[in-house]
Amino acid sequence: MTTRLVSSSKQAVRELKDYLLIAIGMVLYGIGWTVFLLPNEITVGGLPGIASIVYWGTGIPVQYVYTSVNTILLILSVKILGWKFSVKTIFAVFTLSFFLVFIQQLLDGVTIIKNEPFMSCILGATLCGGGIGIAFSVNGSSGGTDIVAAIINKYRDISLGRIIMFINMTIVTCSYFVLKDWGQVVYGYVTLYVCSFVIDQIVNSSRQSVQFFIISKKYEEIGREINALHRGVTIIDATGLYTGNEQKIMFVLAKSRQSNTIFRIINDIDPNAFVSQSAVIGVFGEGFDHLKVGKSKALKESKTTK
Repeated sequence: MTTRLVSSSKQAVRELKDYLLIAIGMVLYGIGWTVFLLPNEITVGGLPGIASIVYWGTGIPVQYVYTSVNTILLILSVKILGWKFSVKTIFAVFTLSFFLVFIQQLLDGVTIIKNEPFMSCILGATLCGGGIGIAFSVNGSSGGTDIVAAIINKYRDISLGRIIMFINMTIVTCSYFVLKDWGQVVYGYVTLYVCSFVIDQIVNSSRQSVQFFIISKKYEEIGREINALHRGVTIIDATGLYTGNEQKIMFVLAKSRQSNTIFRIINDIDPNAFVSQSAVIGVFGEGFDHLKVGKSKALKESKTTK
């Protein structure tokens, strides 16, 4: 009973930290968007980009469009990504919506950086990308195209930042029909690139896959929990050279975004476990990438071998 209470308290503290990080991420995103990008008519892309275009064209406050469209996407998110991801996304959406109202009222008609669109572009994109990256790192999202990117990333091993960048290209291009200035569109493209780069750096998507070697007496319990993440666990029989004791080693391949979850599982079950994690250049097979060798090339190599 005591162990369960301790585990429950750890889980509660962990969830609280996750929501706190999401809130911080949304504040950073809100500052980048409304303080640096929106006043300088630079499109941020995604649903905020659509809200910005509507705002420039009609004067409708960005939070109205952002919240209403996100409601539809959140329903889709619940069905595909599950409640755990969606609840955090709902929290992020309403946190950002509340902050947007506050910051727009506070800085009504005020432009912090004037006549420096490139500097505004870099600062705004960095803050926006950092905010989204922080939210993604704890399985949260700011909604909009983040939800679409998370759905694609669930089934395809593609960088989150790259998915978001490709989806947003069309939205940024469409801003020309309102702004009538290709220079501003170019700044929008720069914003997308910087934002996607910062996202990738934070969520470490440059290392899409990782491998674990885990030594623990509670290997069966740890293995079952890792299996629940839809990741395979291979048990290897080993013998310590110095002690001569037989032991079990778990070999696990996982997506990099699952690293924190796996570490949490190990720490909750056996804090004294020996764990080795390393980046993997490429993993091919079910649940990972497909072999990227063309049929003609493979056939030539096969004939050469024969």
